[in-house]
Amino acid sequence: MKRVHIAIGVADFDASVADYTGRLEAVPVVVVPGEYALWRTKVLNLSIRKVPTGSTAIRHIGIEDDAAPGFSASVDVNGIEWEMFSPEAQMAEILGLWPDAEVIKLDRR
Repeated sequence: MKRVHIAIGVADFDASVADYTGRLEAVPVVVVPGEYALWRTKVLNLSIRKVPTGSTAIRHIGIEDDAAPGFSASVDVNGIEWEMFSPEAQMAEILGLWPDAEVIKLDRR
């Protein structure tokens, strides 16, 4: 399965979690309180990460692919960073940054 990945930098973490939970009608599958959250739906892999006020934006985009051999990143012709990863590679990256992340579920719909 493939999902579009969008990573967003947010200034207000708690408000963003509430907003995206409502928009996606889904709870995050990973939460690092005050820092990071990840949602997975049938078509979307959305992550948010706390950044300083004024620097909120799309951080990067990409594709979650069950068949991806690991994690890779490249820059497209427009200067946008694209990541390609499996769910397991993404989880390894998250737990490498935040070993105490609250993993609610790893949903492989």
